[in-house]
Amino acid sequence: MAGPTTAQPGSDKRADTPARPPHAGPARRRPNRRLTLLLAAVAAVLLAAGAIWALYGSSWLRVERVTVSGTDVLTAKEVEAAAAVPVGDPLVSVDTGALEKRLRQKLSRIDTVDVVRSWPHSIGLKVIERKPVLLVEKGGKFVEVDGEGVRFATVSAAPAGVPLLELEPEPSASLRRFGGDGLLREAVRVAGDLPGGVAGKTVKVRVSSYDAISLELADGRDVVWGSGEQGAEKAKVLTALMKAAPKAGHFDVSAPTAPAVSES
Repeated sequence: MAGPTTAQPGSDKRADTPARPPHAGPARRRPNRRLTLLLAAVAAVLLAAGAIWALYGSSWLRVERVTVSGTDVLTAKEVEAAAAVPVGDPLVSVDTGALEKRLRQKLSRIDTVDVVRSWPHSIGLKVIERKPVLLVEKGGKFVEVDGEGVRFATVSAAPAGVPLLELEPEPSASLRRFGGDGLLREAVRVAGDLPGGVAGKTVKVRVSSYDAISLELADGRDVVWGSGEQGAEKAKVLTALMKAAPKAGHFDVSAPTAPAVSES
C-alpha cells in the first residue's frame, strides 16, 4: 500500500491558494449612483430657485427707466404716458404684447411699436408713426390719411407737402360700386404712385369717380391721372413729359401709351 504523500522539501504549503496580483490594492467601492443623482437634482432645484428669485424677487432686475425712440410728431412723454410701463415691477413680468396693443389703441398716430426689454433695468419703446399722404378738410381742421387709407389724426394746421383731397363724386356706377371709402383708397393709391418731383408740388387731388382723378400743382399746372391703375407707368410718362415740355400747363396721362400735353 502506498503511504502518505510526503511533502517535498521547499514546496509551498499554500499551493492551492490563488495568487494575488503583485500590485493589487484593496478592493474599490463603487460610487452610489442614487446619491449622485440626488445631489445633482438638489443642485438643479437650487439653481432654478435662485434664478426665479433673481428674476422676480430681487431688486436687481426691475424696471427703472423707459426709453422712447422713433417719434416725429408725437413726443416721448406722450408715448411714455400712454404706455404706462409698470416701473418697479420685475422686468421679466412686463407684458410687452399688452404694451404694444395699448399704445396703438391710445395713440392712433402710431403705426407699429416694438417693446424691447433692455436688461437689466430698461424698457425700450421703438415707434414708427403713420405718415399722411392726403388730407381731408373737415370743420376748418384737417384729417390725416395714411398710405393704407386710414384716417388716423385730426390737426388744426395742414402739414407741409401733403395734398388736400377733394372728394366730390358724381352719381355714377363707380360711386355705387366703390362708395366714398373706395374712392378715398383710390386717391391714396394715386398719391403713393406720384413721382418724387410731382408729389411735393401737388396741392390737391381731385376725385369725381373711379377713373376720373386729377392733380393740381402748386405752380398752377394740372394733371389728368385717370384711375389708379398703371400708376408706375403713368409716373414715368409724366416725368418725361414735364422734362420735354417744361412750359406746358396741362398733362394727361390717363392713357399712358397715348399721353397728351397742352399749354393750358
